[in-house]
Amino acid sequence: MEKWTPKHEAPEPLEGPVVATIVGGTIVWFVLFLVQLPFYGWFDDHGSTWWLWTCLAGGGLGFIGIWYVRRRDAAIKRAQAARDAAAGGAAGGATRADGPAPAAPAD
Repeated sequence: MEKWTPKHEAPEPLEGPVVATIVGGTIVWFVLFLVQLPFYGWFDDHGSTWWLWTCLAGGGLGFIGIWYVRRRDAAIKRAQAARDAAAGGAAGGATRADGPAPAAPAD
């Protein structure tokens, strides 16, 4: 049997509104929890209280997800800014985006 190997490289991952997606999902979990909360007695009678606790856990984990993706997004932006600054410094040399570089002070 031959090992399967891909014929082409994997595509770049898609970047989208990750923070907004996680925030929206977290809100949905909490709304589901709040909608089911008035029916706690019914869920308890039928042995299905795990539905409520699952929604609450989803909302709680969503908060961790929000924290994570906000930090990730900020790190991506910092890295991009550093790459842009390095590319601008290497390509432009002594020029800046807002005009020529200031003269070095004479000793």
